[in-house]
Amino acid sequence: MKIIRAVELGMCFGVRDALQIARDVEDPSQVTIHGELVHNPIVTGRLAEAGFRQSPESDRDSLPESPVVLITAHGVSDAQRERLTTANKQLIDTTCPLVRRVHEAAQELQAEGRQVLLIGKSGHVEVRGIVEDLDHYHVIGDVNEVRRYESRRLGIVCQTTTPPDLVAAICERIKSLNPRADVRLIDTVCQPTKLRQQAMLDLVQRVDAVVVVGGRNSNNTRRLVELCRSHDVPAWHVARAAELKPEWFVDIHTVGLTAGTSTLDETIDEVHERLEQIAQQRR
Repeated sequence: MKIIRAVELGMCFGVRDALQIARDVEDPSQVTIHGELVHNPIVTGRLAEAGFRQSPESDRDSLPESPVVLITAHGVSDAQRERLTTANKQLIDTTCPLVRRVHEAAQELQAEGRQVLLIGKSGHVEVRGIVEDLDHYHVIGDVNEVRRYESRRLGIVCQTTTPPDLVAAICERIKSLNPRADVRLIDTVCQPTKLRQQAMLDLVQRVDAVVVVGGRNSNNTRRLVELCRSHDVPAWHVARAAELKPEWFVDIHTVGLTAGTSTLDETIDEVHERLEQIAQQRR
């Protein structure tokens, strides 16, 4: 069995920077991570072992008890920041600059008097941080969720990990259902996401199946899985090498390997090594 790695895979600069900031914290016991630093169970476990406290993403409205709060790479709203600083919390900010760009773009569109349409996953922590500062908005996760909107001035931004082809389809549908509206799109899909998804499109042309490595709640990892399957190529989503099963590869001659943007390099290497072992067992 041949193993082919995607040309672009794994950790992006935003995640690497966030992890480095966390490593530089002198006393983790005084710090609460406001949600999950990145959506990766291995990283989350190591941060807990280092002494960091962590508040659940589902309960980010609760006030952390620690004097220092670490804002995750997914960012928070300005309203959340104000609430934390008003409570005299010291903030360590690891927000990805490309996520910050979405916040700024959404505010720019709102300042122009546009109704903001955010293409992304409703309830996702990144999306929540963006819309909490907006007065009027709609979150659109699928083409079927598009409708006619009251405003004649519409502004579109995107969650950073949204597939570009989904953005294009939703934008076309918005314009189709709102033909008299003035529509402005600010493309805020991040470049690392675009590169990894394009690499996946190239990979599916060359393989019989793909292993995608990343956390179960990692949106960009799930998107890679969905993209692969949408091209009728089997995809297995694993968080670590131990989850691979030899029986998956009985009839596979060439397998692709890719990973989400919060996946550690060492995890990718371990999965690759395990795939090599499975291939050796078949010879």
